[in-house]
Amino acid sequence: MAGLAAAQFRRGGRLSIMANFFPRWTNWIPLKVIVCVTVIACALTGATWYYATPKYTKVGYQPIQPVPFPHDIHVTQLGMDCRYCHSFVEVAAQSNVPNTATCMNCHTQVAKDNPKLQPVQESWKTNQPVEWVWLYRTVDYVYYNHSAHVNRGISCFSCHGPVNDMSVVHIAQPHSMAWCLDCHRHPENYLRPDDQVFNLNWKPEDVKPTEFVAKYGQQSDAREDFSKKKQLTQLEIGQTLKERWKITPPTNCQGCHR
Repeated sequence: MAGLAAAQFRRGGRLSIMANFFPRWTNWIPLKVIVCVTVIACALTGATWYYATPKYTKVGYQPIQPVPFPHDIHVTQLGMDCRYCHSFVEVAAQSNVPNTATCMNCHTQVAKDNPKLQPVQESWKTNQPVEWVWLYRTVDYVYYNHSAHVNRGISCFSCHGPVNDMSVVHIAQPHSMAWCLDCHRHPENYLRPDDQVFNLNWKPEDVKPTEFVAKYGQQSDAREDFSKKKQLTQLEIGQTLKERWKITPPTNCQGCHR
């Protein structure tokens, strides 16, 4: 090419050579764009995988209810049992919100002129249910049985948090598949005596070792006599109850996706 150009110049010819319009470093732009797009795509995927989960999208959800029902007053101050309002929890797969008649058992006499109770009073007159906003609604492809859990030592507290201290109820746990599996794989971390399931203030330190051992025994591989200990740990209580009740929660797909 150089020889041809020189020959043409010697013959008086003219050779037209196009100049390099872009600087040489621009040759790397396509590769840089590909690398940047790949990094951004990976970052977005990782952020979505980590943050777009019930732990971040559901926990803390606190909808406005048609009636501001303060659980802390009813449970902690007045001493009402969870089962008075959620009466199906021990016998049915699905729990229930209280119907208007349950509310009016008290509120025909107590705070009957409180304007906050107008939706309840209107429901009582019209025989139409109060339109409560549901917080916990399991999707159709997941099977969950409330009665199976509360009748075998899983407290309301484990899934719903300290409701007895909530003036306005909010979602306290993610209820994701990973969260459920953590309990199914290690139920001993959550089990408690069956007579303490609805005591949301219960702590392992409240258990009297001699009474516990007399009623439930102790785990088979214990290295010491639990009845002689000053207090029991959650793991000791849970492992004992797990063996006593022969609890083996399913950890395969068929357990929840039937």
